Amino acid sequence: MTTDDSSVAEILLGFETLTIDASCFHHREHVLAAFALLREYEFIDAAAKYAKGIRAIAERAGAHDKFNLTITYAFMSLIAERMAGFDGDFPAFVQAFPEVLDKNVLSGLYDGDRLGSELAKRVFLMPSAA
Repeated sequence: MTTDDSSVAEILLGFETLTIDASCFHHREHVLAAFALLREYEFIDAAAKYAKGIRAIAERAGAHDKFNLTITYAFMSLIAERMAGFDGDFPAFVQAFPEVLDKNVLSGLYDGDRLGSELAKRVFLMPSAA
């Protein structure tokens, strides 16, 4: 997948208009959409747009139960934190911070049962206590 500025804009447009094909919207594309939103909007607006978009894409794909607000906001926060002070494009971003492409990166912060709970799907849960 190429990720020059035009393809980032294309992904962002598809995400915001909900025309993205869920079968082609894998973890890397989730991260790319978050990256693009965070370049365009302040965190609070980007996070809200991201969560609404992810939920709508899941529902449109018939995966109503798949959306998890805790995972969505935790990943968005992780990406935003890594982007603070970063001025490169998406390929440089994932090269500098490869952990954002690791779907299991949150397992160091959350207990699996907590992260996969029904409550985590609808309410943002804080990371598990150490």
